[in-house]
Amino acid sequence: MIAGVLLIGAGGLAREVLAAGIGGVAGILDDDRSLLGAEVGGVPVIGTVDAAVHREERLLVCIGPGAARRRVVRRLSEAGVAQHRFATFAAPSARIGATSVVGAGSILLDGVVVTADAVIGRHVVVMPNCVITHDDVLDDGATLAAGVALGGGVRVGEGAYIGMNASIRQGVAIGADATVGMGAVVLADVPATETWAGVPARPLGVLA
Repeated sequence: MIAGVLLIGAGGLAREVLAAGIGGVAGILDDDRSLLGAEVGGVPVIGTVDAAVHREERLLVCIGPGAARRRVVRRLSEAGVAQHRFATFAAPSARIGATSVVGAGSILLDGVVVTADAVIGRHVVVMPNCVITHDDVLDDGATLAAGVALGGGVRVGEGAYIGMNASIRQGVAIGADATVGMGAVVLADVPATETWAGVPARPLGVLA
């Protein structure tokens, strides 16, 4: 349980975090003013994102799209929010190996397995039932959709997105801001900003 937390964003990821059993949530902040006073998952929306600067609770950015998540984190940091204000949440059913580390602001949902010597950066979102194996590195702002499986020694670059049920071969690097389509089987490095899909995965535009 995390005491004294404000969730940033009132969308689906916030509802998933609440459903996964986070405790001590004081409220939700969202820039959609039409949501003020409404409840999301039983928790009230109490202000806009800028209100976080003047409050004392820890913060968890629950915004699914990685680019939008990074913009909000940058905005808060530029407004003076220190990194220690950002909470980390792992669902009670997630299993994190004793030699693996998870950075501030990251979210690991139900059924996630992290084995040995993995490094998960800041503000990473790992959706349910993902498997992160030995020596994997997920850079800041990366997103793994539900059911992703990473072989050993995989590197997922900053802001990269890996779609549902994709599998990444051991030792492969996914470049910064790259996208891997759902169900893809990635056997080779994916360059930064490119989108790959298929079995085996190839750049979009050259799929057979």
